[in-house]
Amino acid sequence: MAIVNVTDQSFNAEIEGQGTVLVDFWAPWCGPCKMIAPILDDLSNEMGDSLKIAKLNVDENPETASRFGVMSIPTLIFFKDGQPVDKVVGLNSKENLKNVIAKHQ
Repeated sequence: MAIVNVTDQSFNAEIEGQGTVLVDFWAPWCGPCKMIAPILDDLSNEMGDSLKIAKLNVDENPETASRFGVMSIPTLIFFKDGQPVDKVVGLNSKENLKNVIAKHQ
């Protein structure tokens, strides 16, 4: 499944009722965000349809970032059926992210 870009306007429609969704709260100027992007690409390819990955640019979509208390980026929030179930802040390894995903599938 391809990684989708979401906005304040499209967030609910893209997240609710979608099973397990990992949302990457990021910004273009963020170095660690750039470093985690290829890891998310790999996860998207490996997990296929069992995991949806969405990216939300916090500079362009401050409402959603504020709603979920995102203070640092990258912040990855894991949603299950539209509800936040886990959060990882900062650059993380692919293995760590896979472990978090496994807890919620």
